[in-house]
Amino acid sequence: MSEKRSIFEEVSDQGAAKPAAQPGLIDKGRGGARRGIRLWLMLLFALVVVMIAVGGLTRLTDSGLSITEWRPVTGALPPMSEADWQAEFNRYKQIDEFQVQNQWMELADFKSIYWWEWGHRQLGRVIGLVWAIGFAGFFVARKIPAGWTGRLFLVGALGGLQGAIGWWMVSSGVTQGEGMTDVASYRLAVHLGLAFVILGFIGWYVFMLGREERELMQARRAKEGRLFGLSTGLLHFAFLQILIGALVAGIDAGRNYPEWPLMDGQLIPTDIFVIEPIWRNFFENAGLVQFIHRMTGYLLFVFAVVVWNRGRRSAHAATRFAFNAAFAAMSLQVVLGIVTVLYGAPWQVAILHQLAAVLVWTLILRARFLSAYPIATSVRG
Repeated sequence: MSEKRSIFEEVSDQGAAKPAAQPGLIDKGRGGARRGIRLWLMLLFALVVVMIAVGGLTRLTDSGLSITEWRPVTGALPPMSEADWQAEFNRYKQIDEFQVQNQWMELADFKSIYWWEWGHRQLGRVIGLVWAIGFAGFFVARKIPAGWTGRLFLVGALGGLQGAIGWWMVSSGVTQGEGMTDVASYRLAVHLGLAFVILGFIGWYVFMLGREERELMQARRAKEGRLFGLSTGLLHFAFLQILIGALVAGIDAGRNYPEWPLMDGQLIPTDIFVIEPIWRNFFENAGLVQFIHRMTGYLLFVFAVVVWNRGRRSAHAATRFAFNAAFAAMSLQVVLGIVTVLYGAPWQVAILHQLAAVLVWTLILRARFLSAYPIATSVRG
């Protein structure tokens, strides 16, 4: 007869061991190579910033129309012989920019502007190659975190679209018998605007990959909704000002009315609607375009003060610092804008003004991200 067993014996003596806690289940199977992908995106971010700077210098040196054809593959090689150089120069001689304003150019002069545009296009090819190699490598190795394949592909797709828009922009100035000596300003605005969109996506992804998935999910519960909405509005407003700035650059409007705060001794210039039809003044009239850029800048700065005043009262130290940094960059940009006007937009100041726009854009994006995913501050800290 089997001996009696204690009702507690199975639990106390033969029970199964308590399963060990397994933290980080949210990230299990989802991590991928977050750090590696983040470094790759940071490299792409830096290359896009350089691309924006080189594009600005290409425009400021009037070099953008020196290559009159779009050859995505064969155009990677520059002219290799004197005959090739002469052939490129002959093609340039046929367009309006040479016929109207650059007939004084010799081959040596042409080479100097050719290298700017070639370098700009070559950098675009490098960026595309860096994206393609990185994306293919992480994809084949199955190191892309769950949910990130589409996001990373989007960056490359927008880059390809940017190349096509770049030629669409250049082709507007490669004309014969139309008197065009520059690209269409609205096409330049689209081209620059898309560059900032690409920069924004890459920057946002870099911020997200800097923290674990579970940390982002926890931080999202503390989202500061009102501050996020305000920073989103500021980001969009700044983007609008960047587009208007591109219109200014496209027609060299920054070199007109080199005085501040007035324009030709008055608040509103008298010749802002002299072009027919009237709608063309908003794209081609230097006085009107610069006036709009100034007024939008004032309104943007006032709104930035409102957003900063709300942001500096955030409960999170990192968020407060982010909004302080964004407002400081915005203030610097206002000063650079005034200096650019007063000195007639010399290339040294103009390119600083453009790069400061990149800084403002990035810092507003960072502040917006921390509004959505705040970093908790330790009570003891």
